[in-house]
Amino acid sequence: MPKEDQCTLTNDAPAPLAGIYSQAVRAGNFVYTSGSVGMTPEGKMVAGTVGDRTRQVINNLEAVLKASGMDLTHVVKANIYLSDLSRDFNAVNDVWKEMMPNPKPARTCVGVAELPAGGTDVEIEFVAYKD
Repeated sequence: MPKEDQCTLTNDAPAPLAGIYSQAVRAGNFVYTSGSVGMTPEGKMVAGTVGDRTRQVINNLEAVLKASGMDLTHVVKANIYLSDLSRDFNAVNDVWKEMMPNPKPARTCVGVAELPAGGTDVEIEFVAYKD
């Protein structure tokens, strides 16, 4: 189990549900974020399109990275989960191209049957590295 000082908690991203996980955990030079969905820091799901929620997800993860002393340029790997891969893949990619700095991180994107947070359609997690 990570020590308390290895875990990230910021009010600039949604709080972990019921305290059962950390927003992120540092392991050496790596930071592993938990998956984030398109909720505001106040816990309200963003209305609109999957692109709108993807922007919020990346903003949430950027806030978590900032609290860990990193930013989006430090992301080396991303996992994206979509509840409707064929419908949402291109819209998520459009936001990804717009928001993620070059060089783009390695990435996996998979379709899943269901995501845990209130019927959301996108969840993303990052692995970041800093010397």
